[in-house]
Amino acid sequence: MFKNPFITDQSKVIAPSFLLNLAKKNKKRAKVAIAYSQSASSIIGAKQAYDEGLIEPVFVGNKSIVERETNLLKWDISNYRIVEVDNEEEAGDIAASICGNGEAEILMKGDLHSDVFMRSVISRKNNLRTKNKIVHQFYITPKNGGKGIIISDAAVNIKPSESTLKTITEQICNSLTKLNQTPPKIAFLSASETVMENMESTMMANKLRNWASDNIKNASFSGPLALDLILSKEAAIKKGLEDDPVAGQAEGIIVPEIVSGNTLYKSLVYFASGCAAGIVLGAKVPVLLTSRADPPPARLSSIALASILK
Repeated sequence: MFKNPFITDQSKVIAPSFLLNLAKKNKKRAKVAIAYSQSASSIIGAKQAYDEGLIEPVFVGNKSIVERETNLLKWDISNYRIVEVDNEEEAGDIAASICGNGEAEILMKGDLHSDVFMRSVISRKNNLRTKNKIVHQFYITPKNGGKGIIISDAAVNIKPSESTLKTITEQICNSLTKLNQTPPKIAFLSASETVMENMESTMMANKLRNWASDNIKNASFSGPLALDLILSKEAAIKKGLEDDPVAGQAEGIIVPEIVSGNTLYKSLVYFASGCAAGIVLGAKVPVLLTSRADPPPARLSSIALASILK
């Protein structure tokens, strides 16, 4: 099989211990509704979270398949609830309803398509929506397991409005505070640090930076900034931004639209062995929009993140 020289070994991705330890400070296990878990790949992360003392599962799917897969993993789930469902649309709706009705504290995607799952999240009939905007975050930690960086929005909002970008900024600040990364340092991504009328993202970044500086306390903001200036202190110094409070040391990145966010997160995962904990906020409970391609440590980290932010 051809091996791309740019792509790192995904088997070496690890769930950071500091994130797991922070989640364990919640002494009570969080009840997690798992929508349509029909394979080992979608169950392993949940089992690892269970073994860490983080969750109590509620399975929504085909009971015989759930029992077969958990038995293969030597996971005794005889004391836990399984809701019998035969198709992914119904599984998404029932799992969302369980959370919307207060019977579970976290909603987790299993082996169903993301669009089907998100329709269940936003459907009014499932009682999960609130007046808040639905936004997505990836908390990506480096391969050494140290503290990471939040990227938003990389999976839900395609081209967020100014209002949604403000909500995203507030949410990232809240998340970083709960992760003990204070005061948060937030960068607004573009392709240049110069505001240019013919590059819309620089103008929006400048506007958001000014708004955030005036309206969000105990945090630092900078933008527009290109990616090198966000991540590299050396680049910031060379370009005369050594006194910028964020350049080269950002903890949160606000992207202008989904393509740049999705590309950035996947670059950190595939080129740098980053562990991406993904979460959707704005509903009654945190929502885990995990991918079927995610390694188990990413699923475990996502559950830990939800336990912290719920």
